[in-house]
Amino acid sequence: MAREADLIAELTTDHRELAGLFARIEQTVPVGERRKAAEQLTIELVRHAVAEEEHLCPAIRAHFPQGEGALVADGELADHARVEKLLKDLEGLDAGGPDFDRLIAALKAEVTAHVHDEEENLFPRLREACPRETLEALGAEVRRAKKFVPTRPHPGMSAPQPHHRLPAVGTGLVDRARDLAGGRGK
Repeated sequence: MAREADLIAELTTDHRELAGLFARIEQTVPVGERRKAAEQLTIELVRHAVAEEEHLCPAIRAHFPQGEGALVADGELADHARVEKLLKDLEGLDAGGPDFDRLIAALKAEVTAHVHDEEENLFPRLREACPRETLEALGAEVRRAKKFVPTRPHPGMSAPQPHHRLPAVGTGLVDRARDLAGGRGK
């Protein structure tokens, strides 16, 4: 039986998918197709960020030296807040307008810097500090969480505390119902 991806492999796979979605937006000419690609990017970025907030950030807090773990996790949350704000600003924009391209470029720069820092610095340190079994269990948790988390930006909702997970699941269900009704993300 093949072993499932651990937390780091799962998040790294997400990073590659996000890079592909940015490329799709940049290479797509028809406005309607660019809009669909941006919607898919938003869905995947929000799902990824919420999964990181619920599973990566607590692992950092638990397995990095006290004080440092909180600083690193808080930095992750600050990065996510900036991305979420850009996603909210992008929502509903005309995909043929200049603001759309400007926001996509800003979003790509923010996400690329975040991904680089995670993959070059954070992930190697976490792999060293966190037991393999824990990383594998967290990978499974992330895969489960992505089925229920929100798919639309909700700035200010980020909260990696366990008691905040239920609102995220409820918001995720509402987002998915809206996506289904509107044909978003297909």
